[in-house]
Amino acid sequence: MNPVMFDEVYQSVVRRDSTYDGVYYTGVRTTRIVCRPSCRARTPKASNVTFYTSLEEAVRAGFRPCKRCRPDAGGRLGPDAVLAAQADTMLEARFAERLTLQSLAEPLGVSPFHLQRTYKRITGQSPAARLDQIRLNKARELLKDSGLTVADIGKAVGLRGPSHFAAWFQRKAGLAPTEYRILCEGGEKNDAEHIPSHPEARE
Repeated sequence: MNPVMFDEVYQSVVRRDSTYDGVYYTGVRTTRIVCRPSCRARTPKASNVTFYTSLEEAVRAGFRPCKRCRPDAGGRLGPDAVLAAQADTMLEARFAERLTLQSLAEPLGVSPFHLQRTYKRITGQSPAARLDQIRLNKARELLKDSGLTVADIGKAVGLRGPSHFAAWFQRKAGLAPTEYRILCEGGEKNDAEHIPSHPEARE
């Protein structure tokens, strides 16, 4: 970490604010304890601090999680798992919007790069791939159970333009939206068994 960034993160430790919680972890070499930057414990001297970009990295270096600020809370990977869960909640709520990695990361208080890296490490897929999966599931539901036009369904899942939506759906589901709807209306053995349940991963 360069000196300028170190000073910025260390000042958040001094202030006990949460700006860098989940982004950096404070390893205190004198106690061998790793904390969140916002930990309310006694502020360590800068000369005794090492910042890590993941809790796993700090643990591998011989630090144990603080019992006061619980950097390991929220699952095996601690705040990283919490961040991924928060991103999932936003994706589920805002899938109809024109989401970008930037617009997803900003409300979570992290950089797009950190969100992409952390989310993929926790879930095994990128936020874009998860967004596609949510949109595909919703599109299937609307095609099967609503009377909306294909164009309206495309808009409802955040894809503007019927041709764009139709091409996207065919690529993800393996058949055109109208074909999917006809199969559903015909009561044939179809969507659950013959259509891929997971979209292709997109980086």
